[in-house]
Amino acid sequence: MIDRSRALMYSGGHKGTEAEFGRCAERFQIREVTFSFKGHQMEWSRDVRMLSEDELRKGDVSMEIVSARLGRTYTRLDAVRRVVQSMFHIVTNSWQHFAVGWIQPDKTVRGGTGWGVELAKFFNRRVSVFDQAQEHWYTWNGTDWQRDLPLIGEKPFSATGTRHLNDAGRAAIHALFERSFGPAPEPRPKAAVKAEATSKAPAKASAAKPAAKPPARAGARPAAKRK
Repeated sequence: MIDRSRALMYSGGHKGTEAEFGRCAERFQIREVTFSFKGHQMEWSRDVRMLSEDELRKGDVSMEIVSARLGRTYTRLDAVRRVVQSMFHIVTNSWQHFAVGWIQPDKTVRGGTGWGVELAKFFNRRVSVFDQAQEHWYTWNGTDWQRDLPLIGEKPFSATGTRHLNDAGRAAIHALFERSFGPAPEPRPKAAVKAEATSKAPAKASAAKPAAKPPARAGARPAAKRK
């Protein structure tokens, strides 16, 4: 089994596949980095890392390259550019890429998921896709998709995929984590978590006691009472 303490997942927190990967990462106690940017709407927002404008520009991949690799023409460039920019950071920070969607006859993956997959291929990452139609995992061998049962490695990995996650895709993500890390750790009881938080809280300062009066000096006259 993989040492879960060494695993790290990069994602974008989008609705569907990415949010489900996030929930599994939390359940299996896997560290996460969720890339986001101003105006980005996420379903999963754990351990968010906001990308600056300069960082986004580093991922300003030419849309001509996107269209050429996927054989598609985007008509809403402004709407997808920032997603592509953030995808650049998700993929290039990882060694392994997982996606859920539909593999097409031309060997590309349907929709926006396809760009993450092509980007991972372009940067020579190990790429595995769960095809929701075939209900099976496939790993890219350099020339074609090969049926596989992939494992998450100890190096950083990334996860993207369709917003329209079905039951088969959801089950595949859960099985991937269990296959890689074994059974999920038992969730800690809320009472134990609360007790730990209380024990770590700083102790309240006790009320200051009035200073004791100094003892009377030997031979000193008692103070005269006022009449």
